Amino acid sequence: MDNERGTVRSAQAGVTNAPPDRARLPRSRRPVGEPTAPGSSSPWILMYHSVAVEEEDPYQLTVSPERFAEQIAWLHRRGRRGVSVRELMRARAQGRGDRLVGLTFDDGYADFARYAVPILQAYGFTATAYVVADLLGQDNGWDTEGPRKELLTVEEVTELAASGWEIGSHGLGHQALPGLPADVLAMQTRESRRLLEEVVDGPVTGFCYPYGAVDLPAALAVRDAGYDYACAIAHSPLTGRFALPRCYVGDRDGTWRLRAKKGRHQLRDAVAELRRVRKGGRT
Repeated sequence: MDNERGTVRSAQAGVTNAPPDRARLPRSRRPVGEPTAPGSSSPWILMYHSVAVEEEDPYQLTVSPERFAEQIAWLHRRGRRGVSVRELMRARAQGRGDRLVGLTFDDGYADFARYAVPILQAYGFTATAYVVADLLGQDNGWDTEGPRKELLTVEEVTELAASGWEIGSHGLGHQALPGLPADVLAMQTRESRRLLEEVVDGPVTGFCYPYGAVDLPAALAVRDAGYDYACAIAHSPLTGRFALPRCYVGDRDGTWRLRAKKGRHQLRDAVAELRRVRKGGRT
């Protein structure tokens, strides 16, 4: 089974997750590790990057349009509906999100609008695109060994948001957040949100950690910047509203692999919840 792409890339960059008990949270603030709903498990959220045809894909970021269509058709046959994380969180807060699956697209590649959106629309699905606020209309220069991929332009992001697609923040410069000074974390979270809210002419309530890398200061910065939730990748001691785990999806993932990944997500979620309960019992 493939490793989650962002986890691999974060490890290569020397990024680690810090335990959440090294700092005291302000009492007036929502704890970063708070479950998405009291007593609930983590929602199933799929993590995509690029939907396109690429001969070279060293980072395993790309799913072909044909494979993507097969994956979405499988969700539909299973009685699932793909939605943005914003819609997923709202539905779960109302106790009606059991058959919903979050669909996320990191980095804001232009092929999201070209290939993914028409396929999703055919099934009545929605999704969230996490874009790098200061790199709209440029390319993925941070992936030094991979092919250059164009990013969504300001105009495309504006049009997507106006059509009902959720646009979330992926920070500034596609920079990993763990280890950054407090003032830089504030800039990454607050300024990226401000820039995107000007583009979409509305609220931006979702954040996605570049490379999936998150530690406690990063999660606190996201929370304090006023976001409603944040997406990570792996289950960790921070798992909750501001570090939602996601399931990496690649071009090799057919129906059997997706089914296995769903089971793995449930297993990891059960282990994380058991650890949470045990920790609570010791306090």
